[in-house]
Amino acid sequence: MTFDPPSYRTAMMALRVCVRRHGRLPQTLVVDGGKEFHSRYFDSVLACYYCTKKTRPGAQPRYGSVIERLFGTTTTAFVHNLLGNTQASKVPRQMTKAVDPKRQAVWQLPDLYAFLCEWAYNIYDQSEHPALGHSPRDAWAVGLAYGGERTHRRILYDEAFRLATLPSPPRGTARVHPSQGITVHYLAYWHDVFRRPDVVRTRVPVRYDPFDISVAYAYVHEHWVECVTSSYGQFQGHSERELLLVTAELRARNRNNHVTTPITAQRLAAFLADIEAHEAVLLQRQRDQETRAVLQLIDGGRHAVAPSGEPALLDASQEAARPVAESTGGSPVDLSTLQVYEEYRSWRNGTGLRRMAPSTKTPRPASTSSKPLRHGIPASTRSSKRCCTPSGSPPAVPICWSMARAAWGNRR
Repeated sequence: MTFDPPSYRTAMMALRVCVRRHGRLPQTLVVDGGKEFHSRYFDSVLACYYCTKKTRPGAQPRYGSVIERLFGTTTTAFVHNLLGNTQASKVPRQMTKAVDPKRQAVWQLPDLYAFLCEWAYNIYDQSEHPALGHSPRDAWAVGLAYGGERTHRRILYDEAFRLATLPSPPRGTARVHPSQGITVHYLAYWHDVFRRPDVVRTRVPVRYDPFDISVAYAYVHEHWVECVTSSYGQFQGHSERELLLVTAELRARNRNNHVTTPITAQRLAAFLADIEAHEAVLLQRQRDQETRAVLQLIDGGRHAVAPSGEPALLDASQEAARPVAESTGGSPVDLSTLQVYEEYRSWRNGTGLRRMAPSTKTPRPASTSSKPLRHGIPASTRSSKRCCTPSGSPPAVPICWSMARAAWGNRR
């Protein structure tokens, strides 16, 4: 299970799962017309373990009815019961935000793969099948009892099998350079065995890990040796698909700038470390982190660590040991003891209310004189002689007489 489209990498992971669980590969393997099933790499792996490949005809779904029925059962019995499934999106006009699958997507790829294996191996495999009359696990046991164990067809899940399922470059071999070693996908890999005179300038079979391009494997003197790239720190943990995206971007830059700068390991490492890396590379890096966790589960390792940037959950003991902020010791505030501020109407904005500081004297009532007032100056303001109260607080009137005269002079 991976985010990437079908490729030889997914075929490699499927073969590893089969050998790890059953200790063997099927004697006959039926495939469709996908390109990933008709490569030299896939054919060599099947030929190495005496597995016959049969291709079903196109546009004939009945030849794949068994696997298609299994896909349908998995979808209806497992996937449709998960939070965030896309059943509600079949009729978009009837879908609300409460049932939108995009808002309920909580499953990560490693967790989804672990629970899918739990459902397939412990629930579906032990449930009665209507066509078989018993569970698939019992059918497997009956088949082994009738046909025999056939121990000669057992395959050990060891380093040899893991190397056999690794892909090779298009040519399958690489030339050994006396000072740089072998070159695979623009990267130079080195091992001390390349110093020997009988190895220099010869072509050796090469394999590489598609999920970690920092290492490669060369077949020298009838055994595989692990080679590391010169920029191991920059390329460790990066996948082959991410490297292909980077090289495609560098070629596009060369075309746009009308230059012929060669693609080297230094340029690739600088681009991977560049802050302005494109979203496609960053998205592929997140997908590779999820896929690497699934690959560790296939290889029998412990549950992979969550992607970087996500905080780890604490257990009960760690949560109890976390420091708690001390109390400030302040007493609660009594609202009845707070001073009440007055409200008044501004002479500039007659409808607006503003808060003023508390006054020690009772506000003076507005003048009721019938004399004509100067435009823009209230009567209370015109008759005021002080700018401030004796206590230093501003009065209820917003401005004093001197300020009003200055404002009136500016208007004139």
